[in-house]
Amino acid sequence: MAHFKLGFIGAGFIARFQAQALTMVRGADLAGVCAPRGAEELSALSRELGIGECTVYPDIASLCHAVDAVLIFAPNFARVEIMQAIANAVAAGAPLKGIVCEKPLGRTVAEAKQLLELAASTGLPTAYFENQLHMKGMNAQKRQLAPQEKAMGPLTLARSAEEHAGPHEGWFWDPTRQGGGVLSDMGCHSIAIGWYVLTPSGKPVDFLEPVAVTADMALLKWGQPAYRKRLLDTMGVDYAKTPAEDFATGMVTFRNPETGQIVKAQFTNSWMFDKQGLRLYMDGLGPGYAFELNTLQTPLQVFIGDEAAEAAADVESALEKSTASRGLLVVEPNEADLYGYVDELEDAVRCFTEGRDGKLSFAYGYQVTRLCQAAYLSAERGRVVDLTNPAANAELDGYVSLIAQGRGGEVLHVPG
Repeated sequence: MAHFKLGFIGAGFIARFQAQALTMVRGADLAGVCAPRGAEELSALSRELGIGECTVYPDIASLCHAVDAVLIFAPNFARVEIMQAIANAVAAGAPLKGIVCEKPLGRTVAEAKQLLELAASTGLPTAYFENQLHMKGMNAQKRQLAPQEKAMGPLTLARSAEEHAGPHEGWFWDPTRQGGGVLSDMGCHSIAIGWYVLTPSGKPVDFLEPVAVTADMALLKWGQPAYRKRLLDTMGVDYAKTPAEDFATGMVTFRNPETGQIVKAQFTNSWMFDKQGLRLYMDGLGPGYAFELNTLQTPLQVFIGDEAAEAAADVESALEKSTASRGLLVVEPNEADLYGYVDELEDAVRCFTEGRDGKLSFAYGYQVTRLCQAAYLSAERGRVVDLTNPAANAELDGYVSLIAQGRGGEVLHVPG
């Protein structure tokens, strides 16, 4: 049986991470890539990893005609144009079986709606890549606690956090290109996993009804003069002129439509976690039971003294976003699997082969975008956003945060 052929649109950080994950997925190859930068390097990596003879294609149309599914791993600001090119290729006869988009689906509700509608026009199955919902640890706790949930009732409080010292590329730091700051970058993860944790077993991922969002955000580290200069020198982004938040926290309130039970999902995200590296933290509290997951609690640690530290060639070989090369260091031997990338790829390949949407569809990604933008609106206006209010929902449809407009100085404190 022929392997399912995947085509990557984009060849940056997340595409390389997904290539690593693909080494653990049976029955699928990386068959092609289209990207303005890094395509040749990704093609070489594919051959090195043994995941396929990855051909570099000059445009999206030719890629779509050569593969079974395309995966959008390109920057946020390019998503609508890319999705339009995919839709055009399908209309011209490209034999695709599915479309994947990495989070977030859009920088605004309007952009997410455009991607959703363009995907619908193709008639193809979709998969929204939100890796944390595919993490083995998160799904294991659901299975393990299913008897307690049945006897005592579902979880009522979820808390989630994703934190590290900051993104790899300049566009991530630029709110006008990325769509905001840390909330847009990582808040979508934390909001989605909180929703998932609270969802009763056996129910769809969008079963719980979002009813309210409240949030607060700030520029705490990267607005300080020394760090602003570092950001300008290394990323070409000036937070004195167009700042974005490096810290965000908030709460999403959900209602169980069958029982009326109110449950809460708290989220916290920052680009100022100057510790071991990337940390994902989640916990859930129910009546008489609970769980906790922390990706920095690893069975492997190493120690590197000062004399040996100069030998470290790449500190991120041990842990994504690692900020240290000496001392007692956390090592995650298989981050691609730990973070859920392997499982989300497996899910997309299996579902597309069967002609159906992935576990998370573009429609779900659209709803997560709405919740993220409601959080921006809440922080900007200093009030709770009531998602049961038609006027609030109508406002979200056309909302673009001041931070995303490049006017973050109006809502964030930037030290002199």
